Amino acid sequence: MKLLFLCSRNQWRSPTAERIFARLDGLQTRSRGVSKSAVQQLRVGDVEWSDVIFAMEYEHKERLLRDFAAAARGRRVHVLDIPDDYPFMDPELVKLLEASVPPYLT
Repeated sequence: MKLLFLCSRNQWRSPTAERIFARLDGLQTRSRGVSKSAVQQLRVGDVEWSDVIFAMEYEHKERLLRDFAAAARGRRVHVLDIPDDYPFMDPELVKLLEASVPPYLT
């Protein structure tokens, strides 16, 4: 299963999610940002590559569906509702991700 994690600038939340779920067998992960200033900006190929997309906030899902509507069609998109309050690999962020992502992987 191919998981794509989205946040604004691809600095903290989505790279953390990419790293922790890449450790699990059977999962491939990527992280991207929806902002023009993102470290790794979301591209149509990323959306087409994914099976499931996780947006950290509703704003990220809206941007995905606005800018990549055709590529996102038919893909599961979930909003985790995790605010931009945590640095990379923050233990609380890891705990939130480990609690909120697995229910969508079945």
